[in-house]
Amino acid sequence: MCGRYRLTSKERYIAQHFGLDESEVHWTPRYNIAPTQEAAIVRQDRKQPKRNFSLMRWGLIPAWAKDISIGFKTINAMCETAAEKAAFREAMRKRRCLVPADGFYEWQKLSRKEKQPYNIGMADDSLFAFAGLWERWHDPAGAALNSFTILTTDANSLVSGIHDRMPVIVKPEDYYLWLDPGMNDPAGVADLLKPLDARLMKKYPVSTRVGNADNDDAEIIKEIVPISAAPETGRLF
Repeated sequence: MCGRYRLTSKERYIAQHFGLDESEVHWTPRYNIAPTQEAAIVRQDRKQPKRNFSLMRWGLIPAWAKDISIGFKTINAMCETAAEKAAFREAMRKRRCLVPADGFYEWQKLSRKEKQPYNIGMADDSLFAFAGLWERWHDPAGAALNSFTILTTDANSLVSGIHDRMPVIVKPEDYYLWLDPGMNDPAGVADLLKPLDARLMKKYPVSTRVGNADNDDAEIIKEIVPISAAPETGRLF
């Protein structure tokens, strides 16, 4: 799964990477993006060949939902079943998006009480994109709320030692197909929903501070000595 990630790249790099109008990209670096918070997505305009940068709530709320509480359960969607699940199938056909990121976090269970978080990203620290879906929901008063989810797949060899799932990472050469509003058949993009080659990625341990969503600063992404390898202290005998 993917329950936390970061997007710390500058606006001009985000615009360049995704082929966006730089004047429309407004983003303050975030080191610890958490569910229900607003985050950046990139989508394709259906009426003109233009990509748009938007901020949406993380946790997809289907158009038919009675309230927004379902969004706590829909931060991720399994790529194997997204085309069939009621919450995601329309978005899978008509509202695919890219979720910009330059790292995500997963926790390795060490014991019943201890978990070691890892930052996972590209080997060269470059910007990348998760495969996402977005939806528009209206409250009883008619106000619109846009939200998104991140698709997940089986973990590759880099991630599998920590978790059995990982976010789907779309290769830059596949952005056009994934975003294409004319591609309404999920089968046409199925080949994109595979684990990224582990050789293109890296991971390293980070502070447990990342577990608190209020901690959103550059210290979070610094590599540390992992808990399991830290020297024991306070032992007299």
